Formats: sequence, structure tokens, C-alpha cells
Amino acid sequence: MSRSSRHNQPTKKAKKSSSFGKKLLKTILAILLLLILALGGMAAKVYFDAKNTASDIHKPIDRDVSELRDKPAQTKKGDPISILLLGIDTGDLGRVEQGRSDTMMIATLNPNTKKSTLVSIPRDTYTEIIGHDTVDKLNHAYAFGGPEMSMLSVENLLQIPVDHYVAVDMGGLKEVVDIVGGIDVDNDIEFTQDNYSFPIGVNHMNGEQTLSYIRMRYDDPEGDYGRQKRQRKVVSAILNQALSLNTLTNYNDILKLLQNSVSTDLTWDQLLDVQSKYTKAFGTTQSDQLQGTGDMIGGVSYQIISDDELARVRGILKEQLEME
Repeated sequence: MSRSSRHNQPTKKAKKSSSFGKKLLKTILAILLLLILALGGMAAKVYFDAKNTASDIHKPIDRDVSELRDKPAQTKKGDPISILLLGIDTGDLGRVEQGRSDTMMIATLNPNTKKSTLVSIPRDTYTEIIGHDTVDKLNHAYAFGGPEMSMLSVENLLQIPVDHYVAVDMGGLKEVVDIVGGIDVDNDIEFTQDNYSFPIGVNHMNGEQTLSYIRMRYDDPEGDYGRQKRQRKVVSAILNQALSLNTLTNYNDILKLLQNSVSTDLTWDQLLDVQSKYTKAFGTTQSDQLQGTGDMIGGVSYQIISDDELARVRGILKEQLEME
């Protein structure tokens, strides 16, 4: 296939896609809220309701350990781990098929360094789809082979073990932000979207405002990459707000949200391990972006990741996973 028409701006097809952030944000909050609900100080009924929900959303994969590890990372020991976060477009605009991972982020949690990383991966990344014998957009891996093929393909791209995954179907961000009482986001570009104004500085947002905040792309000088930066800010803000909550009186709504939208290979015991062993890892969160260059190959738009950029991001992730 020949390459031509290099560009950095989003294609018309990309512009039609729904907001990336709301799927990812729900993913991370889903894990976090389960952990909060599991705290020993909560009522026994809440604990067991949360445990039942964790059982419902548990969808294991057909492997015990990544080929890039000699043995599984053990959450009981607080080993550094990685989690692939997938926002799936199933259910959006009436879709009922397997869906594609329109949102992809790799998160690492390291309680030893008290740090976590959150790296956005462009969905249109041109890469090998492991198990499908093709080179295609990375987000097609989920449509071809579900979370396992996505994990294998991301491992091959980034050369790090992907220990776990969390996938969430298309869902509303509004309810998620409103559940935690709104969020505070430090905004660095002034703009107006959907009749909401976002000045430079700290903005307190409810669910509707947050949707608009992460929806804006066309007036951003960085295009879709700028929007992904705002998504990561919102993720951090939700984490901070959720961690500050002492009680959640509307937990039934939260559990229903999880049952309808989320799947993960993390077991209930592993979620409890994360709550007890990894909380310190949220002390400092490093956000980053795997940056590509727009290219047309065979009439299809892709993001091409350079060797230098791959080396940079691989180095960050390997350091956090204590592989170097």
C-alpha cells in the first residue's frame, strides 16, 4: 500500500464519532466506586451487593499471564500492574454488534513509587493486530477478538505486559459526574461549547458541563489530541472527587450503572487488593499521549507512530512497571 496526503487534522469520519471521554471516564470511575463501596466501614448489605456486582461484571480472558512476564503480577503483594481501559461503541447510535474500542488508555499502578500513569493511545494507530494476521487500526482489535485481542495488540505495540482490562459500553457521562457531586478541572484554553463557557482556570462542572468540556475539538489548536488531554484531566478530577467521598448514599444507582456497562477480568479479591495495596499509587498521576502523525494508506486515514515516540512511551511505562 502506498502512503500519501499526510495530515494532522481529524478526518470527517473521525469527526462523526461520539465523545471519547465519557466511555473512559465511566470505566475508571466504575473500578473506583466498587473499591469505595467495599471499604470495611460500610454496611454489610452494601458490601455484599458490591461483591455480587463484581461477580456479574467479571469476564475472564483465556490466559493466566502475559508472555512478557515470567509469572503473573500479584495484586496481593502490591506488584506494579497495568490495566487496559477500553471504551466500546456498542450501543451508540443503535449499534448492537461487537463494537470497536473508540477509547483506549493504558494505566499503570505502582504503590512502591506512589505513582500511576495514564497514557492515551490513538484509536487509529496503524499496527499489527495480534491473532488476526493483519495490520490495521488498533481499535479494530476489539471487533475482531474482544478484550483479549486488544490486550495482545497493545502489548505488541508498547512492548509491556498488559495485566488486566476494563471495558465499558457507550454510556452517559452526565450521571457519572453527578454521582460524585461534580468535579473541578483546571482548564488552560478558553472556549465556549453548547452554550457553556469555560474560562481559563479552575472550573467546577456538573455532568452536562463535563460532556460539553470534552466534546469540543474543532476550536482546539491541537484538534483531537487536545480533546484527549482534557479527557485525562477529567479522569483525574473524577478520581480525586471519588477518593474524597466518605459515603455513597446512592450506591444502588452506581451498581446498576456498573452491571449494565462494565466488564473486567479483575476479580472481587483483586479489586479489594487494589483498594488496600494500591491507593497510594493514586497520589501522583502522570498523564501522557502516544502521539502519531496522520497518514493516508490505501485511501484510509491512520495515525503512524514513529520509532522514537514508541521508545519514549515504552520507557515511561516500563519504568513504572519496574521492568528497567
